[in-house]
Amino acid sequence: MASALSRALKLPGKKGPDLGEYDPLTQADSEDESEEDDLVLNYPRNGLGRDSCHSTGSSKLRGSRHGRLVGAEDEAQEDEEEEEDEWRERLPNKSRLGRDDMKSMQYWSHRDSGRDRVGEERGGLGPHGGSGLGIHSIDAEEKRMRMKNAVRSAFFLVPLLCTTLLVLLCAFLIPCRKGEWEKALGHAGGVTPPALALWDVDGDSVEDVFLGVTEWTNDTHPTQVYSVVALSAAGGQLLWRKAMQESVMYIQCGLQINTQTSPVVLLISKSSVIAVNGTTGKNLWSVLLQNIESQAVLLPDLQGDSIPDLLIATLPADETLDLSLTLISGLNGEKLGHPVPFNLTAHGKLIGPLLHETQQGAFYILFGLGDVEAVSLCDVYFHATGEMPKSQSARRKDTVWEGLKKTNSTSFIHIYRGAERVEFLLPVVAGFGNNHNRLDTVSNLNSTKSDWVLVHGCCKLSVLRQKDVRKEWTFSSGPIHSQPAPGHFNEDGVLDLFIQHSANGIMQAQVVDGAYGHLLWKAEFTCPHLVLESSAVSTSTGRSVFLFWASEPIKAQKNVIKTTVTPGVAAAEPLIRKLFLLHPAYPTILLELTSTTDTTVTSAVSYQEGDKDATYITVSSRPTPESEPGARIVKSMSLRAAITKAQIVRLGNETKELIKPGAFELNSFFRRLSFKHQ
Repeated sequence: MASALSRALKLPGKKGPDLGEYDPLTQADSEDESEEDDLVLNYPRNGLGRDSCHSTGSSKLRGSRHGRLVGAEDEAQEDEEEEEDEWRERLPNKSRLGRDDMKSMQYWSHRDSGRDRVGEERGGLGPHGGSGLGIHSIDAEEKRMRMKNAVRSAFFLVPLLCTTLLVLLCAFLIPCRKGEWEKALGHAGGVTPPALALWDVDGDSVEDVFLGVTEWTNDTHPTQVYSVVALSAAGGQLLWRKAMQESVMYIQCGLQINTQTSPVVLLISKSSVIAVNGTTGKNLWSVLLQNIESQAVLLPDLQGDSIPDLLIATLPADETLDLSLTLISGLNGEKLGHPVPFNLTAHGKLIGPLLHETQQGAFYILFGLGDVEAVSLCDVYFHATGEMPKSQSARRKDTVWEGLKKTNSTSFIHIYRGAERVEFLLPVVAGFGNNHNRLDTVSNLNSTKSDWVLVHGCCKLSVLRQKDVRKEWTFSSGPIHSQPAPGHFNEDGVLDLFIQHSANGIMQAQVVDGAYGHLLWKAEFTCPHLVLESSAVSTSTGRSVFLFWASEPIKAQKNVIKTTVTPGVAAAEPLIRKLFLLHPAYPTILLELTSTTDTTVTSAVSYQEGDKDATYITVSSRPTPESEPGARIVKSMSLRAAITKAQIVRLGNETKELIKPGAFELNSFFRRLSFKHQ
């Protein structure tokens, strides 16, 4: 055994270029080989297979000593096959072929070619003989490698395919962002704003749009047709349409009736009040009145039926009187008693009516014509019905307010009387201008307990304290033609006021400090010739952004334009009107959200709490050929989407303010803005 092992390790004979190839003639010269020689030479771990030395010469030599080695060869073959099986079991466990594997493959290929020839000389073992073992092993390994490659490819291609499909789905199949749409409805009736209201009636948590529509028939003698439509906020689809006998002046939402699970919407025209189901538009109740002058005011329950009641201002039948207050049941629309007339000494614009709750919990109605008067709700109900209200809260009177009466014979409490007529009166409540037509209790809770903003004498702005009806401060400006917008400009927690006034073709926008009446911000623009109130939109940080319409801003160095306009002569109407956004963090920067040649006549703001977004709804008159009436356009715009496409407009002196802040800083700040109803 030792001599045989020594000869095997020395590997006599000619060595081929590959490990395991030997010249069989050198082994034929050795006549002293034993059974151990074959076992050693055929041992697979030396890189030599049983048939590694096969050739024509070697087959003859083995044939010459066949008789002597038959028994030993059979026994060696059995041991060899067991060792080969063990070796093959380890081979598939290798993850990839290395350099040794390549050499083994070359060895098997060489051995297979020799084995086929030996098989023919030994009686044709063929592919099912000993030579088939290597072939099956290589085939199995190749199959496993192909399977692994296929699995790896699948792990790469499947996520790639899914990602591609997702991108295509987002790009082409998912509809546009909620709130981005435009729709033409009816014909424009000049610059008179149509009735507009917002309320969610389809259950998607986004406030839908209600609008009064006027259309002309195509008959030989055209006549006007009036209706009210409800549009989905998601895409502007028509939810329902209701025909009306006359033009709708006001649309109010949010009245809560226990017998109705659906929202209740009030449609107020000149001679009727109709309550409809907000989801279907079907009538719930209606009441006929004469010469309605105001929208409805939400009152506390007066009859004990747990349903809020309503109050509306009308013109009295007696022309010697100025105004009447009419009470209506919120449950069924029945009139409560008769209208209560009042003789107001002043004459001017109708103010109110508004409901106010004093610090002592007493309710008063504020109204007037050029002046502001207050009357106890308990007195109004008593004069209308001859009875006291059934609810205890409606019976209360405030001793401080009652002490403000000049005489005991009058029911009026003078809130404001002066030589300068009142133009606007509104509570100092965030977002009041956008929600002043709502009838739900939550929206009216804060507005009935706050101080008031008073615009009087056309050019003066004051804040009245509700506790003693005295002026907190007064700010003077140019002629104010639209209602101020309360919002948080600074961080003192007190609502500030955004106002606009125009003169000689120049519009000036200003922000007045709500605490002390000081000027916080101002800018000048070419007058857009619009009478449209601005909007204050609350952000998630507590501060507000202000939306307003104007034309081109007037730079500091271009103020010479003022002197070129002849006094009393209005500048030519600009072709393009622009919607600007002002954020108090960057007072020298405006974002131009959109521009249009349309004339915007009314607007509203809706919040999407889930998306931290706000929607700006506008109703505009679009110019058409002179032979056709103008078109009425309703447009819904997402503020966050508009900000991403907005243009940056810098105010002030360009040479000083052009560089800072940079565009990247501004874009990063404004695109992070989110909106939340306060």
